[in-house]
Amino acid sequence: MMHRFLIANRDELAARCRVKVQARSAYGVPGAELEHGISVFLEQVIKTLELEQTADPLQSRRVSGRAGGGKPALSEIGDTAARHGKELMQHGFTVEEVVHDYGDLCQAITDLAFELDAQIEVEEFRILNRCLDNAIANAVTEFGYQRDIVVADQHVHDLNARLGSLAHELRNQLATATLALSAIRNGSVGVTGATGGILERSLVNLGNLIDRSLAEVRMTAGLPLQSRLFSVHEFLAELRLSASLEADIRGFTLKVSNVDPSLAVDVDRDLLLAAAGNLLQNAFKFSHPHTEITVNAYAVADRILIDVEDRCGGLPSGDAEKMFLPFTQHAQDRSGLGLGLSISRRSIEANAGLLSVRNVPGTGCVFTIDLPRHSLGDEPTEFAGP
Repeated sequence: MMHRFLIANRDELAARCRVKVQARSAYGVPGAELEHGISVFLEQVIKTLELEQTADPLQSRRVSGRAGGGKPALSEIGDTAARHGKELMQHGFTVEEVVHDYGDLCQAITDLAFELDAQIEVEEFRILNRCLDNAIANAVTEFGYQRDIVVADQHVHDLNARLGSLAHELRNQLATATLALSAIRNGSVGVTGATGGILERSLVNLGNLIDRSLAEVRMTAGLPLQSRLFSVHEFLAELRLSASLEADIRGFTLKVSNVDPSLAVDVDRDLLLAAAGNLLQNAFKFSHPHTEITVNAYAVADRILIDVEDRCGGLPSGDAEKMFLPFTQHAQDRSGLGLGLSISRRSIEANAGLLSVRNVPGTGCVFTIDLPRHSLGDEPTEFAGP
């Protein structure tokens, strides 16, 4: 009978399972079995098989649980398997390894029974499979539940860190603007002086923070795009108007190219404006003082390209693509969350476009927004009727 075979070979079976675990994964606790591991499960299988030989074989369900799944019911195997699933998750195992952890015992039993020519009945294998099914189901369920808790906790932690950093930036800019306004209202300084410039810079920075945050919220929430066809020429005029103030405050020259008025894009205008604005803010932040920032738009075949070129002096080799990673900042100026370029790329990609960067050593970087080309003649014609 199988339960006698398991009793006689429990140490050998447990040893074979440990070898399989160690060969498969570098995680876990080397040289030691987790508290609710295979040895406990093996004893429960033996107990189940023994109860199956009594006058009341249904008593074995209190140990193994019933076959076929369905509505969960309390059982010894279910309880310890759930604890084992939690232990495996806490020690860095994957859900695949949770399943293999129990499959190892089935394989070890089959191999050893063949080697020793042990006679095991089909019904006994059915009982073993019932124990395995319920153990795996409970272990995987608890593993997933515990993993979800960890993921949710990490998400909350990351969100709090981002909100805290954003609130800190907003508070700093608001405090500076408030102090500058108080000085102006007291009449000791003029609006057109240095204090007025400080107030102006603070308000511009507040607007940029809010625009960037709104773009991130829209991308994260997966809100539907509000796409419409509009002129690239008019878009650049709006971009130049919104960015000129910051360029003047920071002492840069902003040059925006002329473009064929018929060229158009069919995208979410707010997301495109936020993305291009982020690129210009990035250029103002990292370019050498009193240099020229340029924005050029042009058509190439079926694409429209918008280049934002800064004068940061160029990047070290290999740093270009790293700039698009969230929370990444490479320069000495560490203000901001390091999210602007990441949000910009996501905004452009949501509009069937691409955002790339080209390093110009010794000069700066050229960020390129690549979008499908349209013409203002592409608008659908409304039927006016007879």
